[in-house]
Amino acid sequence: MQILVIGAGVVGLAVARAAALKGHEVIVAEAEPAIGTITSSRNSEVIHAGMYYPTGTLRAKHCVRGRRMLYEFCASHGVPHRKCGKLIVATSDAEMEKIKAIAVQGGINGVEGLEMIGGNAARAMEPELSCVGALHSPETGIIDSHAYMLALRGDIEAAGGAIALNTPVTGARRKGGQWQVDFGGADKGTFEFDAIVNCAGLRAQSVARTMEDYPQTRVPKLVLGKGNYFSYAGKPVFSRLIYPTPMVGGLGVHVTLDLAGRMRFGPDVEWIEKEDYNVNVSRADVFYERIRTYWPGLRDGALTADYAGIRPKIGGPDEPQKDFLLDTPKEHGVPGLVQMFGIESPGLTSSLSLGEEVVGHLQA
Repeated sequence: MQILVIGAGVVGLAVARAAALKGHEVIVAEAEPAIGTITSSRNSEVIHAGMYYPTGTLRAKHCVRGRRMLYEFCASHGVPHRKCGKLIVATSDAEMEKIKAIAVQGGINGVEGLEMIGGNAARAMEPELSCVGALHSPETGIIDSHAYMLALRGDIEAAGGAIALNTPVTGARRKGGQWQVDFGGADKGTFEFDAIVNCAGLRAQSVARTMEDYPQTRVPKLVLGKGNYFSYAGKPVFSRLIYPTPMVGGLGVHVTLDLAGRMRFGPDVEWIEKEDYNVNVSRADVFYERIRTYWPGLRDGALTADYAGIRPKIGGPDEPQKDFLLDTPKEHGVPGLVQMFGIESPGLTSSLSLGEEVVGHLQA
């Protein structure tokens, strides 16, 4: 089968790898001049354990399974990563009840090693913490996302697949049992494929609207959830990731560590109307306020604007958190087409598992 994957972010690359390893001919079309330059390069680079997501959701299934697959992949491909663990902290009795519920959900989801601990035990692990208790997740980690994407690309190309950069998809239609796909860019033209997977992230909705046979009423709205990050000007004071109790739209302003030894804070959730990757420095005051609830030792002037990313959400601030949306031929009735919408966190962690499922839908 000749498969076109639209989008060379982390999920698109994982889908393409899964297809190539199954023996399919794979082309990845990426509108940008390099792989993974948008959402995939502007996140926390966290390998999530999978305790937050409701029972039976795609997030719950693919985060837990994908995390196990990802650690194995990193080990076998030499991708830098570290299973550093994390603490979800409670600063009040009400928050303790919330993280106890997260612990219960994690158990239902099959997350290994979760443990509720008291404030003294949490401070023994992380002396700078201020909390009344915490949920310890030893399976959470961090990853070099760029190295991961390069390793995925290597597997795709080793299996005979190819990545076409600067190649936007401008239209597609079914004809004679195949997809005729129009491409822009320097090598623009029309080519035929047996199947298409739309993994275009923030562009997924606009790409879907160019597909003449796909019911346009099935294209969900795109909501932009911007996340600002601030870096800490000093030596890290935590050895694990520190997460507050979750907030509406995200997991709260948390402590993120990277493999270079830097400590960052973020992301927050800023609902925006158009893409803007400039860090909103006016939100620094809110960062200081939120961080000091669990790290009162944060001094004034210690945070510096770092970078921002945008989550391709399909639900807004007044709606429940939406699940990943995989629209497959079984649902929409169009042969050889899988649309992927709302693939935000934990998309990176889930990517290998998602890739296998999507290829399975094409082979069904």
